[in-house]
Amino acid sequence: MSSPLVVAIDGPSGSGKSSTSRGVADRLGLAYLDTGAMYRAMTWALLQKGIDLDDPDAIAGASDGVTVESGTDPLAPTIHVDGTDVGEPIRGHDVTAAVSLVAAVPRVRQLLVDQQRAAIAASDGIVVEGRDIGSTVAPDARVKIYLVADPAARAARRAAETGATDTAATEQSLARRDEIDSNRAASPLVRSEGAVVVDGTHLTLDEVIDTIVGIVDAAR
Repeated sequence: MSSPLVVAIDGPSGSGKSSTSRGVADRLGLAYLDTGAMYRAMTWALLQKGIDLDDPDAIAGASDGVTVESGTDPLAPTIHVDGTDVGEPIRGHDVTAAVSLVAAVPRVRQLLVDQQRAAIAASDGIVVEGRDIGSTVAPDARVKIYLVADPAARAARRAAETGATDTAATEQSLARRDEIDSNRAASPLVRSEGAVVVDGTHLTLDEVIDTIVGIVDAAR
């Protein structure tokens, strides 16, 4: 019996991972998992509890009491914390500014990676996006993609998503997140061994999806 098809899509903030991953999953008839949303959901929950996010021990202790549930429909992805739909609030500024601090805590990563692996195991095939999928969550994924774009393009896309008008500030914010995530001790952002780099700087979303679907089809 063959193992389910797992497509791991990693890359820096603002590279277009979410839109691309949903599109690829839809085109290929696969499930979809946004691991970044899970870390955002945990961050939102800890902010609601008033946890000091500069204290890794406090984060670790409080995270055990948080239940994060992620839907896997690429056309209608959902994210809940303790039964509450948090799809909108986890995209707010407070969560965005703090998520890298929470994601750097080993206990949080252990809890959520276990959930991510369970979702992969329960699927008949899945596209998983994040920062450490090919390196840590699913190192045996059949297809590994490292999606990139130049800093200006990433900033413009993120600003369009959030409605921000200062793209220079957005670019600086993305650079800070990438620096933190690339240098954390637990599962840093890296291009995993065997990952194919796809540069979407000068490509449309459909062109990026077409490129990755072609890579997947060739690997089947």
